[in-house]
Amino acid sequence: MTEINEETLILQLQDEKTKRKAFTEIINLYKERLYWQIRKMVISHDDADDVLQNCFLKAWRNIDSFRGDSKLSTWLFRIAVNESITFINKQKQDLQLSVDSDDSFLADKLKADDYFDGDQIELLLQKAILSLPEKQRIVFNMRYFDEIKYEDMSEILQTSVGALKASYHIAAKKVEEYVLTNSV
Repeated sequence: MTEINEETLILQLQDEKTKRKAFTEIINLYKERLYWQIRKMVISHDDADDVLQNCFLKAWRNIDSFRGDSKLSTWLFRIAVNESITFINKQKQDLQLSVDSDDSFLADKLKADDYFDGDQIELLLQKAILSLPEKQRIVFNMRYFDEIKYEDMSEILQTSVGALKASYHIAAKKVEEYVLTNSV
């Protein structure tokens, strides 16, 4: 989406007459990208749908407080990442796991997900990614799969570019090591 379109949408969001239509346009523009960002974090298709719905509900409730300090897409991705983290932490709580414990329970969800159609290599890669600490996993997914620029990630995750580059580098090494040690 071009900046002009985003600016136009923001103006439409500020007008009560065009607000709903503009928000529907935002949903149509971002739902797929946000879904896949969320899906990489929560793993399950059904969970990703629920978190995506929560993400748009939160965005709708807070759209009037969107100041335009960042791009609308960045703001939506920040909501999606935060909602995904909240969801995962709630699942850990439900499973009586420590919030600081690893997210290996997500690997079991991946294997049980009817919508996962990857082969053994894809499963191994996903297990490697799931073995990463949360922050590294988020950075790795955003950079490796979505090819999000570090500058944009910096706005979404509110972290310095240098820290993101270091996280990605460490995560990539860990993924490589995991795959090499666990491949047949």
